[in-house]
Amino acid sequence: MSAARPLEGKRVVVTRAVEQARELMARLEDMGATVMLFPAVSFSEPSDTAELDRAIRSLGEFDWILFTSANAVRFFAGRCRALGIDPSRAANCHCAAVGPATASAVAAEGFSVDHVAQEFSEAALASELSASLAGRKILLPRSERARPDLPDALRAAGAQVTEIVAYHTGGVGAIDPGVMRAIRDAQVDVISFFSPSAIENMRAELGEEVLSRLGAKAALAAVGPVTAAALRSAGLPVAIEAPHATAESMADAIANYFSSSADSNARAV
Repeated sequence: MSAARPLEGKRVVVTRAVEQARELMARLEDMGATVMLFPAVSFSEPSDTAELDRAIRSLGEFDWILFTSANAVRFFAGRCRALGIDPSRAANCHCAAVGPATASAVAAEGFSVDHVAQEFSEAALASELSASLAGRKILLPRSERARPDLPDALRAAGAQVTEIVAYHTGGVGAIDPGVMRAIRDAQVDVISFFSPSAIENMRAELGEEVLSRLGAKAALAAVGPVTAAALRSAGLPVAIEAPHATAESMADAIANYFSSSADSNARAV
């Protein structure tokens, strides 16, 4: 292992959807890892877009749009374009993002970025905006599997919240048979998770016993406290917790874990 390639010889499983995994896979490979893709989640447009379309056509009625993921941005902006509405000119309302990755997606679609949560979480986003939300109309586009915590907090602050399903979170995608074998045999060093949905879907695909065996032999990596809490609720240990929902943060957290382990072993000798 070298400083330039701290993951040399390590086998890292990435559970992101194919279209989201590329940057993380590239960073891990640059660090020397052998990367295995297990797309534990997939995303698609909702089967019924009537409610989403109504919200998009009445964007001028809202004071804020709150984006909690790059997926929400991507599908919301895509639906705007499908309706012939330019996202960059869609409304004069403010936009807030849960973190820097989501903010970058918001800006790339041409929306203004008026607020980015300082602690990169939905709870922080609600807390930081709460003083200015009383009586404000908030549009919250997200997955049908999103947790109720954020809209509940926004309503508690006096906001009028319209939740709409902007995208559907689906199950496991196509997996290379060799990757599946390595995972089932626990012949991997790290499994990285970016959402509770990925944990649920992987458990459904592999079974409780296999996932527990993996948790005992491989380092499980979670992005942020919500995903880490979901792993612990499933009875699985969290060895690595990346603070931010970005490829850079996850790759660095995994590299730091093995660098720290190597340093501890060297001191013990």
